[in-house]
Amino acid sequence: MPNHPVVCVTLYVISCLLDAVDGHAARALDQCSKFGAVLDMVTDRCTTTCLLCFLASVYPTYAVLFQFLISLDISSHYMHMYSSLTEGAESHKQIKEDSNPFLRAYYKNNNVLFFMCAGNELFFVALYVLATTKPLPVFEYDLRLILATVTFPICAAKQIINVIQFVNASKSLASIDIEDRRAKRALKKE
Repeated sequence: MPNHPVVCVTLYVISCLLDAVDGHAARALDQCSKFGAVLDMVTDRCTTTCLLCFLASVYPTYAVLFQFLISLDISSHYMHMYSSLTEGAESHKQIKEDSNPFLRAYYKNNNVLFFMCAGNELFFVALYVLATTKPLPVFEYDLRLILATVTFPICAAKQIINVIQFVNASKSLASIDIEDRRAKRALKKE
């Protein structure tokens, strides 16, 4: 990563684009599975985590922020995936109608999902390119700074979605635990 930014960005973008189409391919080929959904989520988290770890090393002032973003990303997606599967959903993208409206919009509309994920990843890529390459002038402006500036609000919104996802999944799992306890108490009374 520190020595080959063109190769790194190329491979990272290819990885993200393949991630955008693998679910469509699985559905088209009738190859969907819970294993595939979980594996997809895990590989997504690993990809982003690797980049954020590097960013923490080149921007040490913001290392704690990058560590927080890694923790939020992993925990929110894990909690969401686990609560979805625990509730019997076929996919973590199946959102109940009474769920948070932002979470519904995020998962129900593939264009919104792609836009948010792409913008989030592009912000991190822009930070990477800022740290590893020379300025890329376009009409007296640095293209790297333009990309970071344009994608920052998308990244911030994606982190808000992650918080909503974490809270929503926590509430869902707590409700399941409450129902399980009630059922156990009812069995003990019999």
